[in-house]
Amino acid sequence: MNKRTAPTLELKNLHRRFKQGSQTLDVLRGVNLDIEKGEIVALIGPSGSGKSTMLQIAGLLEQPTKGEIYLDGQRCSKLNDTMRTILRRDYLGFVYQYHNLLADFDATENVMLPQLISGISPKLAREKSEWLLKRLGLEKRLKHRPAEMSGGEQQRVAIARALANTPKLLLADEPTGNLDPKTSEIVFAELLSIVKETGLSALIATHNFELADKMDRKVQLQDGKLIDLRAASFVSETNFY
Repeated sequence: MNKRTAPTLELKNLHRRFKQGSQTLDVLRGVNLDIEKGEIVALIGPSGSGKSTMLQIAGLLEQPTKGEIYLDGQRCSKLNDTMRTILRRDYLGFVYQYHNLLADFDATENVMLPQLISGISPKLAREKSEWLLKRLGLEKRLKHRPAEMSGGEQQRVAIARALANTPKLLLADEPTGNLDPKTSEIVFAELLSIVKETGLSALIATHNFELADKMDRKVQLQDGKLIDLRAASFVSETNFY
């Protein structure tokens, strides 16, 4: 019998507790999630339910109060800061609601930067960056700085930057939440297309049910618990804004 390949991401019994003055806030209360290779999972839940906290922990940017994170079977919870930084650089790609592009760099240079940090040669980094930007419909914006691009174009650059180092796992936190509905739909379709094309795994937080329905499956964060909607008989679509 063949040994089962480890999931791209495993979250096991994650808890996250915050202190607010004399009060304690339990944001995550025993979250469990496996994402298989090539699987795209939608993370939905009301505003303030802890989606961003869960993504920060999955992305090794924040420590859980309790629980374990595994990337490709590697236990990450006890790694030192240097090893966590290396894993984030080489294994993970991040897309946020706000693009956070560097204003003094053009589109190509913004996408080149993480590759240069990883030791890729400038020539190869430029070629990869231009390919990604063209794949996302930005062939006429390669030399444009962020201020010279629309919101949708800037977010496409941010997506290209997240994919530049060929990560195994993409983590996206409301990646189209700052765009108008029409632009959001276009950019999201491009994001899903290139993620599927490259065979990445992805965990994408969104409050948009129409976008969530386009992914392989949905999980809902509610009251600190994660519900796999394949097993749920009813899911409320209220209070998601």
